[in-house]
Amino acid sequence: MDPMDTTPVSASPNAWLELSVAVDQEAAESVSELLAQYGYQGGVAMEATPRPDARGDEPGMPYPLERDPTYPVTLRTYLPLDAHVEEQRQRIEQALWHLGQMRPIGTLQTQIIAEQDWAHSWKQFYSVQRIGTRTLVVPSWLTHTPAPDEVVLHLDPGMAFGTGLHPTTQLCITLLERYTSAGMRVLDLGTGSAILAIAAAKYGVGAVLALDNDTLAIQAAHANIEHNGVQAQVQAALGSLGAGVGLRHWQGGNVPSDQLVQPHETRMPPPYDLVVANIVADILIVLAPDLADALAPDGVLITSGIIQQRSDEVAIALAAVGLHLREYHSAGEWVALVHGRRAERRGGQAC
Repeated sequence: MDPMDTTPVSASPNAWLELSVAVDQEAAESVSELLAQYGYQGGVAMEATPRPDARGDEPGMPYPLERDPTYPVTLRTYLPLDAHVEEQRQRIEQALWHLGQMRPIGTLQTQIIAEQDWAHSWKQFYSVQRIGTRTLVVPSWLTHTPAPDEVVLHLDPGMAFGTGLHPTTQLCITLLERYTSAGMRVLDLGTGSAILAIAAAKYGVGAVLALDNDTLAIQAAHANIEHNGVQAQVQAALGSLGAGVGLRHWQGGNVPSDQLVQPHETRMPPPYDLVVANIVADILIVLAPDLADALAPDGVLITSGIIQQRSDEVAIALAAVGLHLREYHSAGEWVALVHGRRAERRGGQAC
């Protein structure tokens, strides 16, 4: 089938329809979530385009040291060629058109592949991915011998949340590398695939509570936590923080509030030495008082999922509840903020 052929797809036994689309890296997670809704077993493969001049640490290394965020990635998923395939293709195409009004998204490409080829064909497009200064995301079918200072996260494509490609995920991991320390109690709010919770655990913190109010996200989180062997350190639960129990999920899902736990109802109640919330600006503003209440007196708050135009609003909301801005970082149009508590004053002197 010609990739640009718009002829309706018909059912065919023992065959699969491969769908692929090129998107910019900031749209990668949104589009992968869409494709995962239709793809077989939620499988979504990602092929990242490295900088032309990028090189690995040594010959044969499967990842580039640098990836230009202006370069696109190609996402792929597979549909069984059954009676529903054309309807599903059209729905995906329509949804991509709507997403394309907000971010650059290429034309949906399709091709039919044989049964014996489909299961492994997408694996060739996913490689070891470096994030931050010492963190690697390694899919299960690849092997990588880490250097002594490297931290490996075992995460396969196909999960609906937390691919690691999104700039906000990369910003958060870079900051977690710097701010985590042994024995810390960490809250990962809006955990998705639990990539940040798993990273924190592997950086050596004492314990992590990973909360999300989307069922698919928590299913993915449990699977990834087990695969990475950090069950003893990370508790994942369907829940939210404070006013978050009454809010619709920022990625589109919705779980009734009576099915969501609050942090104090888990085996790891507040306060927390570090809270990371990679969500969206609107939710962060609403949750500002709850985020501040969840922090230990000398705790650190990392927030992201914020577009540059909204960063001042988030900073103002957090300042209003007694937090001060320690760091501001950006990647493209996305921002991550680091806050701490304002120092109390005694006799006019900061302490």
